[in-house]
Amino acid sequence: MYFPQFIPYSFIEKEASHVEGFSPELALVTIGGGKELEEKLVVRPTSETIVNHMFTKWIQSYRDLPLMINQWANVTRWEMRTKPFIRTLEFLWQEGHTAHATLEEAEKEAMQMIDVYTKFAFEHAAIPVIPGRKSRVETFAGANRTYTIEAMMGDKKALQAGTSHNLGQNFSRAFGTQFMDENGQIEHVWQTSWAISTRFVGGIIMTHGDDAGLMLPPRIAPIQVIIVPIWKKGDEKAVVVEAVDSVQKILKEAGIRVKVDDSELRTPGWKFNHYEMKGVPVRIEIGPRDVTNKSVVVSRRDVPGKQGKEFGVSMEPSILVNHIKGRLDDIQASLLQKAITFRDSNIVDVSSYGELKEAISEGKWARGPWSASDADELKVKEETSATIRCYPFEQPEGTKKCFMTGNPAEEVAIFAKSY
Repeated sequence: MYFPQFIPYSFIEKEASHVEGFSPELALVTIGGGKELEEKLVVRPTSETIVNHMFTKWIQSYRDLPLMINQWANVTRWEMRTKPFIRTLEFLWQEGHTAHATLEEAEKEAMQMIDVYTKFAFEHAAIPVIPGRKSRVETFAGANRTYTIEAMMGDKKALQAGTSHNLGQNFSRAFGTQFMDENGQIEHVWQTSWAISTRFVGGIIMTHGDDAGLMLPPRIAPIQVIIVPIWKKGDEKAVVVEAVDSVQKILKEAGIRVKVDDSELRTPGWKFNHYEMKGVPVRIEIGPRDVTNKSVVVSRRDVPGKQGKEFGVSMEPSILVNHIKGRLDDIQASLLQKAITFRDSNIVDVSSYGELKEAISEGKWARGPWSASDADELKVKEETSATIRCYPFEQPEGTKKCFMTGNPAEEVAIFAKSY
């Protein structure tokens, strides 16, 4: 679906914690068509309010549930610290909104979506996110619970890469979104919302990129293989181009996303650098000698220099296709493994506030048992700039003692500086 970008201010005001949480970030329209508006309009910061306005009209009976919608849209949040992709005044996202008959169904949906995001991060983007639950302080304004995937960037800062919220009945009570259940009773619906944004693009850049440029995991790379033809003399061109066309056709037919750069305005060396910067996972070079030997040269983006180069790879269709597919799988797995190793080597287990301070001052993530108050959490933020990123779903066994208060703790939390 697509909902309006301009939302009446009265909608935002209906849910108290929502307006309180979003007020500092709102952009307001007060003049339209040269006239002062009777009611201010908010430029969409998120769509729970306007979605609920419509859900109230659309939902009457348990037969109308669950109602699940998704929209791809732009959102605006007043942001003075611009960092491309990560923090911008306007960004793009998908946002899903669902309404259910029971709390259990809403909880199942919220958890299912954070699982979908986690799977996408690991299997496609090769980003080893840590899924978990946000603390009360960090929970979305208007939600009962917020689930998150937290990613460690190359500078060791945390990136909230996607969220899923169990909204309970907070918005349905504010907007009067009700349904008649199977017993003829009038009930408020239970809701969720979830989103992943262009911030995730920044996450891909900052997880895998290096000084030479982007490094894209093959499963999401728009171009998986770039073919660069090489010839010096005019009479070499025809045979090289013929071989390049044949290799391109073979790979394309095998479902590989392949591009040929046969532009004569740039040197092969320039092209090598250009496609490295663009993060293309595999490069194939074909010159006159390769044509004679019926072979190609294959280079991996993730292994620089001679180490990542293979000479004499056969042009025979089945051998070439298997080789390239194998290399793409290797790169995908290698990028994920490298990111997991980097993440795990930069998470420190702490058992005191002093240890947390030390870990954070070294730029690392601190993980430790936590059952302290919201005020203690805000104190940590004030003194170290670190926040609770999440209570991970994967928790260690055994009894635990809060590193801040010494009281028993049921869970460990992860603290880190973030964007």
